[in-house]
Amino acid sequence: MRVVTTAQPLDVQPTPLALLLLGREADPKSERGVECPGDLPSPSDPDLVARARAAKEKLGDKVFILGHHYQRDEVIEFADVTGDSFKLAKDAAAKPEAEYIVFCGVHFMAESADILTSDDQKVVLPDLAAGCSMADMATAEQVAECWDVLTEAGVADVTVPVSYMNSSADIKAFTGKHGGTICTSSNAERALEWAFQQGEKILFLPDQHLGRNTAVRDMGMSLDDCVLYNPHKPNGGLTVEQLRNAKMILWRGHCSVHGRFSVDSVNDVRARIPGVNVLVHPECKHEVVAAADYVGSTEYIIKALEAAPAGSKWAIGTELNLVRRLANRFAAQDKEVVFLDKTVCFCSTMNRIDLPHLVWTLESLAEGNLVNEIRVDKETESFAKLALERMLALP
Repeated sequence: MRVVTTAQPLDVQPTPLALLLLGREADPKSERGVECPGDLPSPSDPDLVARARAAKEKLGDKVFILGHHYQRDEVIEFADVTGDSFKLAKDAAAKPEAEYIVFCGVHFMAESADILTSDDQKVVLPDLAAGCSMADMATAEQVAECWDVLTEAGVADVTVPVSYMNSSADIKAFTGKHGGTICTSSNAERALEWAFQQGEKILFLPDQHLGRNTAVRDMGMSLDDCVLYNPHKPNGGLTVEQLRNAKMILWRGHCSVHGRFSVDSVNDVRARIPGVNVLVHPECKHEVVAAADYVGSTEYIIKALEAAPAGSKWAIGTELNLVRRLANRFAAQDKEVVFLDKTVCFCSTMNRIDLPHLVWTLESLAEGNLVNEIRVDKETESFAKLALERMLALP
């Protein structure tokens, strides 16, 4: 016999962590501040869209809104341009008349925009807690300690740092200071080729998977040419002999979204959708990249689907906001686009930028109140810009 009871109201108080995830509180232990002063509009406010439009119209040419591909649709709607992190930073630099650059992305992206824009422009991040777990896996102190380990092993002089765009300004500055360059997921192979012309080894920061996939899949190296430096272990968990024999010293970092995809995901989607094309981002694990049909950056993924024939089927291994947007866009062209994994996976930090935060930011700026400015100090900016300029000069 089943007994049905009437549920009583629960007196549930949100925990500090829950409030932080909702963007309502600050984490005092965070490496950088995440406090969001002022009152955010309620997410259920039916006038949010109208308020965003009104504030943007009031600001006019004074504001330029950048929207990363992984942002929510409700935010992308108000973006003046969309793209990956480096494209957006370049777009901001090409808009000198805009007083405010509102970067709907994550912290390292806003830093890059500040580095590449003029001193007169103000770069704003709608929620300072929108960070990147991968970028946070390599701190300046950890990388400096790693360089000491390489120096003691006698290999620092022949090692060139190459840092992924998805890194903090401090890491970009370290890279520039030590003769290295920045790369994106689109030009990683060219960056590695350049670095090997400068030295014998590469220290690749902070995403191990992009470094490994580029070296092995694109450049023909072996997995034995790569070693994994773990900043949480003495000497990175490596012997002097391993460091001396390695060509690629990979930092133990990864993307929490792309790291979820597995070979099982690939096999499952092939069984469910006969004839499907599997297209994944190079931040995925090496075995997933090896099992896929196509591999490329977010821009590559978009262009591949644009060029795909009608009736084709695609399973995409990247962030869900982008995959869902592409599925909706190409459905009318009879292109089937599905998420590679059965488990829904958004980038949690990207998703911190929501419509309430954007409305609050735009209304504050429209009232003459500068909020959540991202500013990189001059010394860090100088060396980081040097590393970025080396990338821009790649053939």
